[in-house]
Amino acid sequence: MLKVLKSGFYTTIQDEGRFGYRDKGVPVSGAMDITAVRNANRLLENDDNDAVLEITMTGPTLQFEEETFIVLAGAEMSATLNNTPASNYKIHKVNAGDILSYGKLLNGFRSYLAIKDGFKTTEVLGSRSQYYPITKRGSLKDNSELEYEIVSSFKPKISELKSASLLDETILEVSKGPEFELLDDAQLQNLFFKEFTVAKENNRMGYQFNEKIKGHNRSMLTSATLPGTLQLTPSGRLIVLMKDGQTTGGYPRIVQLNDKAISILAQKRSRDTVSFKLA
Repeated sequence: MLKVLKSGFYTTIQDEGRFGYRDKGVPVSGAMDITAVRNANRLLENDDNDAVLEITMTGPTLQFEEETFIVLAGAEMSATLNNTPASNYKIHKVNAGDILSYGKLLNGFRSYLAIKDGFKTTEVLGSRSQYYPITKRGSLKDNSELEYEIVSSFKPKISELKSASLLDETILEVSKGPEFELLDDAQLQNLFFKEFTVAKENNRMGYQFNEKIKGHNRSMLTSATLPGTLQLTPSGRLIVLMKDGQTTGGYPRIVQLNDKAISILAQKRSRDTVSFKLA
């Protein structure tokens, strides 16, 4: 078992997501920075879909009750294993009683803890990703316990990745959305030739920006949306739907972020800047 001594600001269990239920209004969920998670799981020779912990802004304090191997990924949060610095994208052996803790957030916004063979929590609708009310809880609480498999020996093909981080990237590659053609020249100029500052309204549901582009007076039927869909409101506000975002929306879907772009944006916090690039 992994004992959650302190849960941190917002720590959740995530895998690649919950698919096949969007027609019933169930979001995909899953890890926000899927690039970091896949790199961590692949270092451990796990399946890409093995469950990890997603740690937002302030990290937890965790105690391992059995030996295993772990990889940290994503944001740099001054993690320590038994008070010794533990670097990202490197396989660490842990023993019974070892304590993993997190300190100051240095870069990025979301960190990940992958464990050999993944966390063995209950699957709901084919996924271990936490999303209330689909799952009993939306995040971990103090004194939670998470099951994992005991692994005493492991000889990985690769023990460390030297350049696996997207933390410093700011360009979000996008493709044309269903309503892209509604944009006029002025809107296109603003969208692709200016920077946007992440607003305080940002979470697993969606990211907004402080800057606006010219709005619109178009009305449209509520239509399907995806994680990474960029919507344009009548006032000119831009909203990127993220992993827990709604499954339908009534605003024009002007562009679509790819997985890498979602991962980059997921590591940004208020006042960070990004720009959009048409792929």
